Amino acid sequence: MSEATIQHYINGKITAGGSDQTQAVYNPATGQVTGQVALANHHDVEAAVAAARAAFPAWADTPPIRRARVMFRFLELLNRHKDDLARAITAEHGKVFTDAQGEVSRGIDIVEFACGIPQLLKGDYTEQVSTGIDNWTTRQPLGVVAGVTPFNFPVMVPMWMFPVAIAAGNSFVLKPSPLDPSPSLMIADLLRQAGLPDGVFNVVQGDKTAVEALIEHPDVQALSFVGSTPIANLLYEKGARHGKRVQALGGAKNHMVVMPDADLDKAVDALIGAAYGSAGERCMAISVAVLVGDVADRIVPRLAERARALKVKNGLELDAEMGPIVTEAAHRRITGYIEQGVSEGAQLVIDGRTFDPASAGAGCEGGFWMGGTLFDHVTPEMTIYREEIFGPVLACVRVPDVATAIERINAHEFGNGVSCFTESGHVAREFGRRIQVGMVGINVPIPVPMAWHGFGGWKRSLFGDMHAYGEEGVRFYTRQKSIMQRWSDSIAAGAEFVMPTAK
Repeated sequence: MSEATIQHYINGKITAGGSDQTQAVYNPATGQVTGQVALANHHDVEAAVAAARAAFPAWADTPPIRRARVMFRFLELLNRHKDDLARAITAEHGKVFTDAQGEVSRGIDIVEFACGIPQLLKGDYTEQVSTGIDNWTTRQPLGVVAGVTPFNFPVMVPMWMFPVAIAAGNSFVLKPSPLDPSPSLMIADLLRQAGLPDGVFNVVQGDKTAVEALIEHPDVQALSFVGSTPIANLLYEKGARHGKRVQALGGAKNHMVVMPDADLDKAVDALIGAAYGSAGERCMAISVAVLVGDVADRIVPRLAERARALKVKNGLELDAEMGPIVTEAAHRRITGYIEQGVSEGAQLVIDGRTFDPASAGAGCEGGFWMGGTLFDHVTPEMTIYREEIFGPVLACVRVPDVATAIERINAHEFGNGVSCFTESGHVAREFGRRIQVGMVGINVPIPVPMAWHGFGGWKRSLFGDMHAYGEEGVRFYTRQKSIMQRWSDSIAAGAEFVMPTAK
């Protein structure tokens, strides 16, 4: 393999693996190939799992406080190198540098949370549950666990998984997206510098071959996945058949309700940032504005004005507001959705397909560029309302009242994130109670929970019982053991043939 090939990280070493299959890695801003990423075969996955399996016993037996100290050193290194990670994200994903910095910071939050693992692993103790008997619970690691992560957050989403998993005593195999694989190796190197033993953290680059090998491997006890709903559903069902825990976060169609009493300046700011930030390539992006009553006629012209003025540039430009689409294939897919929206009767207010790549900056003519697109008069039957576009397309839906807004949102198959902008405490309370969505923002457009609360949607946005990170993340990567104990002096003579009860 050439020096430009991005390889695997197995048992503390960068390795080419046994496969000669590679995939091109692009700079989305220029359209140029910047390297090749190795695509693992089953033997490469086996090598990574074997390294993780060998490292697990000693790491699981390491006192939690010592595991936490490794996390603290990793945290220090992350803070020192966070801009390096952000630049790597921008180079391969295309999101603007300031957005990439925010992604790294949110990942760092999870590492800070994981540093508290000694407290998080504490069990419960009850003295004298019955005469002479005490009962307590512990949480113990599962063994080898794996994470399959998407292109849109190559640092933050892996950090939803491995810091908690490793701090809890598991060993970990990460399969990042082949579209932006470099940050995974940077993370691996920082963990090595932090003193993490070889084999506890491994990276297998690859495509669906690697994913299938991980989900089928008998030594992988649990798998976390973030991506599209069809794949999330497939992995969840396949993992169940193989006896694994699977936490699969799928797609989204996030709505933002704007009430007539909302501060329109702030609502416009929120919609523009949440719809077009990261080129809409976020599972928490707002892709539907639900405009209540007469607010539509007042806000749509302002949204159009702001969408036209978006600073769509190379992400390394510090004033850039939106970067390119991640790949040419994604660009074609988004273009197809825009065409479908027009053909199904939605009013195309702003057409992002007309964006001139030359205006993005020098050398960007060959990049995967698109401007912000705005639709009005979108109805629930339209494809652009029903399906996740994962691009800079905002659809405006008009409804007469908040009850209709809630009914419309609750009828959607996805239930990931939602927001409501209002100045009414009553509306806010009723909206929060009655909406069937996992993450809710009141005057917060992107309600991604903080590290100690946990991330996850409802309905077809999440397959599995536990949310990512937070206390549910700790539960996902551990299993509870209950221990009951007594001593001979408190045991009465004679066999007992009835169900034990408290005495």
